[in-house]
Amino acid sequence: MFERFTKSAREVVVRAQLEARALGRERIDADVMLLGVAGGDSRAARVLAEHGATPSALRERAASGAIDAEALASIGIDLEEIRRRAEASFGPGALERGRRARERYVPFTPGAKKALELALREAIAAGDREIGDEHVVLGVLREGGADALLRAVGAEPAALREALSPAGSRRGRGV
Repeated sequence: MFERFTKSAREVVVRAQLEARALGRERIDADVMLLGVAGGDSRAARVLAEHGATPSALRERAASGAIDAEALASIGIDLEEIRRRAEASFGPGALERGRRARERYVPFTPGAKKALELALREAIAAGDREIGDEHVVLGVLREGGADALLRAVGAEPAALREALSPAGSRRGRGV
């Protein structure tokens, strides 16, 4: 399927890999896929931004699920002490070994895979030969895994779908 991706859609996947690593995610989910789109310079990225789904807003909300050292400290868990003890027992960088292996490739969650499948269906339904990043967003919207994130940043999934649908965006899509 990736051979049918436009250059901008391929760049979405690359940015999603980078965003997942930056957020400390072990898998790329629908939220990270949207970050991959939002970080680009395309019509789909502009539509997301116009609806409040900017890279910074999405990243902030997506990162809020990351480990919070202060919250853990409030219940007696000291992340630095855990790191120190692990390194004392297993050597420097003991907690980083798995992370380095994951840096090569971050896999997609089943929901993100489904969203990519749905992106292909969106392209076919629109009569497009290639899958663009707007199809990726439409696939994510159809899958529904990022609805909570979108609403958290003030973007309504139905309004995004309308703005990116073939009827409303046939001109300037580049596919």
